[in-house]
Amino acid sequence: MSGVSVAVAPRSEPDKTTTAGSQHQEKPHRQLHQQRQQPAVGGVMGSLRVIELQLVAFIMVFSASGLVPLLDLIFPAFASAYLLVLSRLAFPSHGHVSSGAQEIFQGSKFFRLYVIVGTTIGLFLPLAYVLGGFARGDEHAVRSATPHLFLLSFQILTENVISGLSLFSPPVRALVPLLYTVRRIFVILDWMKDVWLNKTLPANAQLKDVAWFWFGRTLAVANFLYFSINLFGFLIPRFLPRAFERYFRERDEVHSKTAEDKRSAVVNKSQSAPADKKAD
Repeated sequence: MSGVSVAVAPRSEPDKTTTAGSQHQEKPHRQLHQQRQQPAVGGVMGSLRVIELQLVAFIMVFSASGLVPLLDLIFPAFASAYLLVLSRLAFPSHGHVSSGAQEIFQGSKFFRLYVIVGTTIGLFLPLAYVLGGFARGDEHAVRSATPHLFLLSFQILTENVISGLSLFSPPVRALVPLLYTVRRIFVILDWMKDVWLNKTLPANAQLKDVAWFWFGRTLAVANFLYFSINLFGFLIPRFLPRAFERYFRERDEVHSKTAEDKRSAVVNKSQSAPADKKAD
């Protein structure tokens, strides 16, 4: 979420303590184990993890509920098409980095705590707010928070899917949370307007109604503060530059390797020419 599902993905590194002989002996067993771990269901849906299937279910429910505005419904399609164009024309992938080690930002323990707080504020509590709104018959609460949940679910799903595809380079993957966060900030502003200006408490409200009323207001403000800080304090100044730095470093490595291969080919060709003449 907000770039962190891509940024702090676990690194898949080989065990450096294993000897070359033991690696050669264990290779058939690892291949058999990997074959057993492959999903039995074919196609795209078979490769999705459980959390991604849940996100797909959320997206389908939100889309069919009629609670998401048309602009927010078409935004994921626009963002996906734009990212595909960028991956083809502007920032094509170099293709030599394995998908399991495509970390952009290696976070500390404090950063991971920051991620957990953001997941709670941005996903779990708004979901509880929407479900509570359904249970209480508070259509206003459901309608105000659903667009944010819809876009966030699409963002997390997109991040998780493209993080495992070598088709997308680091800058393109870094733009996913950036695009969605910018859009969601405007959606959260509408949410704040709904709960702070368009919703009032009745004069004889009970304590539980007052608590629910202020829970919605506080949650909207908390989301606005967190994702504003995330956008202007992390995504733009740290996450995006790190992605471009990695991309251009990998591009330079590819160009250097290509130039070295060409020089080696020329040298080998020049050395083989005199040998051929002597043979004649």
